[in-house]
Amino acid sequence: MKYEQPQSQSSPYKHVVHAGISAQSFQKGFTLLEVLIAVVVLSIGLLGLAILQTTNLRLNQQSLMRSQEAHLAYDMVDRMRTNMPGVNAGAYDLPTLPTASDTNCTTSTGCTPAAMAAQDYFEWNAAIIAMLPGGDGMICLDSTPQDGADSANPDCDNTGNMFAVKLWWDNDRDPATAPQRYVLSFLL
Repeated sequence: MKYEQPQSQSSPYKHVVHAGISAQSFQKGFTLLEVLIAVVVLSIGLLGLAILQTTNLRLNQQSLMRSQEAHLAYDMVDRMRTNMPGVNAGAYDLPTLPTASDTNCTTSTGCTPAAMAAQDYFEWNAAIIAMLPGGDGMICLDSTPQDGADSANPDCDNTGNMFAVKLWWDNDRDPATAPQRYVLSFLL
């Protein structure tokens, strides 16, 4: 290492020479390397934030679906409570989905309890389809309500006095995975 006379006192590195390369020119390339490393670190941080935001959106969507399913289940329970003659006649136990709405059943007059139950099931099913992706639902008497793959196979045993409102929907919008199930059991 060879020392030269300092020309100015502003930088202590200006007077050191390494094999013909001054310290000042050596630092110019080092600053560029620092900037590149900083850009890489910042990019990794921003990528992490993007992944965090995507996960947050997915979880918020799942939370919305769970809120919707609870709302829909309690909606059917309230409909059944207002139509006790239809419940007592068995009109809400594994109902068949009507093909069209009964315009006579939009009010409580001019409608039989069985027709009101069919109208309730029609409106409830339309709300499920509108609110839950791949949504489906079933109402039945069931002593073991925590079963059933979908509304085609609800596994309702039709025994006892416990009703079950069962809802299924595609939570992750992947047809390869099993649908999510929500069950609300209640007595009337």
